[in-house]
Amino acid sequence: MSEPNAPVHDRDRGLVRSIGTIAFAAAIANEVIGSGIYRLPAAMAGTAGTAAPLAYLFCLGVMGAVVLCFAEAGGRVPTSGGPYGYVAAAFGPLAGFVAGMLVWLSAVLACGGIAAALADIAAVALPVLSGPTMRASFIAVVLALIAGMNLLGARTAAHAIGWATLVKLLPLLLFVVVGAGALLFGHGAAQPVAATAGEGVGRAVILAMFALSGMETPLSASGEVADPTRTVPRALLLAMGAVGLLYVAIQLVADALLGADLARSTAPLADALGRVAAPLRAPLLAGGFLSMLFWLGSDILGAPRVLFAFARDGLLPAPLGRLHPRWRTPHVAIVVHTALGLLLALTGTFETLAILSTLTIAPLYAGVCAAAVVLRRRHFAGDVRPIALPALPVFAIVGIGGMAALVALAQPAEVVGLAVVLVGSAGLFLVARRVFGPR
Repeated sequence: MSEPNAPVHDRDRGLVRSIGTIAFAAAIANEVIGSGIYRLPAAMAGTAGTAAPLAYLFCLGVMGAVVLCFAEAGGRVPTSGGPYGYVAAAFGPLAGFVAGMLVWLSAVLACGGIAAALADIAAVALPVLSGPTMRASFIAVVLALIAGMNLLGARTAAHAIGWATLVKLLPLLLFVVVGAGALLFGHGAAQPVAATAGEGVGRAVILAMFALSGMETPLSASGEVADPTRTVPRALLLAMGAVGLLYVAIQLVADALLGADLARSTAPLADALGRVAAPLRAPLLAGGFLSMLFWLGSDILGAPRVLFAFARDGLLPAPLGRLHPRWRTPHVAIVVHTALGLLLALTGTFETLAILSTLTIAPLYAGVCAAAVVLRRRHFAGDVRPIALPALPVFAIVGIGGMAALVALAQPAEVVGLAVVLVGSAGLFLVARRVFGPR
């Protein structure tokens, strides 16, 4: 069994380090910019009104601190499994396993939910897909094609995702540029919905944090990143900075164009741009479909590497840690993750766990913030020369405090559900170590 602090070249032996900064940043941005941004402005307006951008700004401040902690930890432990490796190196295998489970559980639930939503959108355009058999076949074919692309190699998948991210960003950039331009050149702003306070803003903060989360999944493929000490921090800062600014701009433009109607819209970006020119609705509707499709590609690139990392360290069945003899990808882990995502999509269980999957990021991000400080104090660097960010302890305190506030904003039942996940993951570790660990 590989130790969590073993040299990088030992822990990821056999993997090909071929993903560069731009491709890795694109994978991170693609994972963060999911299908939710095409519906999120309405939900944010419905909970916080015109105060919604403030929720984004709060989350951006907290996420900025978290990203910096991720950047330093990722530079010190640039290995497959991402946050699992960071937390395990700092606090031991039990904490690392729980962190990895939070990464993977959130990813596989989201995979199933977004695959199901993709089928629903496809059925609107092609009613023949609305039947249960055709719907299941559509989901299975889409997931199989995406998994097949990832089986051929991380570099192939990352490059495809890079181009896909560009295509996915175009409708969003169109929305911001055309919408803001129309407002600047005479299109009247709609009557805004009133701002809310208290619990409404609190729920908006949770929604905004969900929208800004996701970077942890592509980081699970860090074992296949070229020059990870430089690439991981640069890609994180590039991707998250750009995404945060884009989200705030989208919310402001949507608020101005739709006003009080924003909270009632089921396709807020398309409806808002339709106020400027009706033909502009089509690109935004297509963008929602493509966003879901491409998000699945990024998820299946990163999340199976968590299973691979667990198996590599003797915490899950050994076949999950196997590499394909030709393509050098963790083919068994990719197939298993995709199959579970398919099962969730077909059963629809993601709906009941959506809020819990959002809250799983809080202990994960807090753990990485703490791990970054511990790794620096121990001068942990594996076989690489890491960066050393100034004021890291301050960033860690801001990140941990922000995550504590996120949990405090949740409903009591949601907090209990999160506690069950944490305790259950710890129990699974104890069982897995006995069953799959060295004899």
